[in-house]
Amino acid sequence: MQVKTFYELSHDELFSIFHTRIAVFVVEQACAYQEIDETDKKSDTLHVFLIEEGELQAYARCYKSASGCSAIGRVLVSQACRGKGIAQNLMTRAIEVCRTHYGLQPIHISAQTYLTQFYQSLGFEICSQAYLEDGIEHIDMVLS
Repeated sequence: MQVKTFYELSHDELFSIFHTRIAVFVVEQACAYQEIDETDKKSDTLHVFLIEEGELQAYARCYKSASGCSAIGRVLVSQACRGKGIAQNLMTRAIEVCRTHYGLQPIHISAQTYLTQFYQSLGFEICSQAYLEDGIEHIDMVLS
């Protein structure tokens, strides 16, 4: 897994990340929203990703939330790579990145509810009621 800031990403890496995020979060999940945002290029945002044979296989964005807490978002495994254990490796690396770069503080995620058990297996705990975000049910979770 590679870890880079926005300005360290090559043009090809950036294109692959944005292309795949839009393919998953906008097209596949049928959600029309501003997928690329200012958080992507903040100096303390770190992009964790795996590209093999020119294709993005997995991605997560680590950043400081508005409240100053660590957060992981935009977590994805490309459709062709699902079911191969890549998500576990991705999240383990994203958690390490948060701990290393943002300190030993709670890490927050907004998880799609169907993935609750997966995130619980990594130590995340539910900290909210389910809610709709862009028409998809989510739940807030935290790793202390």
